[in-house]
Amino acid sequence: MIKPEQTLHRKFVIPTFHLASAALLVAVSFCSAPAAFAVSKDMVQLQTQIQALQDAVARLQQSNDERMGVMKDLIQQSADSINKMGANVDAMRKQLQTQQDAQSGKVDQVSGQIQSLNDSVDEIKARIATLQKLMQDVQSQQQSMSAGMPQPTSSATLPPTSPTTAPPPTTVAPATKKGKPSAGIPQAAEAPGPAVPPADELYKTALGDYMAAKYPLASSEFGDVVKYYPDNPLSGNSFYYQAEIEFKDGRYPAAIKAYDAVLEQYPDSNKVPVSHLHKGMALFSLKENEAGTRELRTLIQRFPNSPEAMQARSKLSGMGIPVTPKH
Repeated sequence: MIKPEQTLHRKFVIPTFHLASAALLVAVSFCSAPAAFAVSKDMVQLQTQIQALQDAVARLQQSNDERMGVMKDLIQQSADSINKMGANVDAMRKQLQTQQDAQSGKVDQVSGQIQSLNDSVDEIKARIATLQKLMQDVQSQQQSMSAGMPQPTSSATLPPTSPTTAPPPTTVAPATKKGKPSAGIPQAAEAPGPAVPPADELYKTALGDYMAAKYPLASSEFGDVVKYYPDNPLSGNSFYYQAEIEFKDGRYPAAIKAYDAVLEQYPDSNKVPVSHLHKGMALFSLKENEAGTRELRTLIQRFPNSPEAMQARSKLSGMGIPVTPKH
């Protein structure tokens, strides 16, 4: 059985519990409201910062785009300048090459003219030497004839002669069995053979055929000069032109051999510088660059002021080879 006191107590306990719960809920509500308010404020600040950062990134991107545009313009201008500079360099290189070719052509022309003059001088020298020999032979013949004539006596012992009286004939000794005349017979200059013309005439004919591009015939005629007149300076010229014919036909080893004949057998010939030059060119054509370089350097060292030395310097410079060897 429940007592009246317990019932009264229950009536008062239950409302007290509910009041405590309500108070607690209110307290929790009051505590949660500031937290929610604080979280919302942080979110707003974070969103504001994010927006500001996005704006800064956008401005930075715009600035970078503008700078990239400026850099592209500068790069394009630099590329245009480089292209123009390259075009100018190419034009200058072509101009220099044209000038060098023209200069080389002029040097070749001058060298050819000098060679022609040298040939003419050699021909004149050969003719003068022939004339001198003929004069010496005539003088020897005159001396021999004077020695074989009878000496005149004094006027007292000479018989009177009329103006129409002819002088006594001179006695001529008969020829020997070998066909050689005696000392009193005038002798002509001994020729290499019965059908061989003098050296200057043979050389002149060969040179004319060479100038007319009759190379096989000219080579044979130059060979005759060398064969019949090996000690004549014109034989050095003949070897040179034989080498030139071989060079024109692309037979470089034969050309080099003929150039060596000029350089070794006729060191005083005026064809020595051009023989050095063309021998070097032939060696370069055979891909023997070291030997060709030595030959051109020898030319420059021996004949530094010659037109051939100028051509040799131009050739070496054009190939990127120093004119003087590096030590």
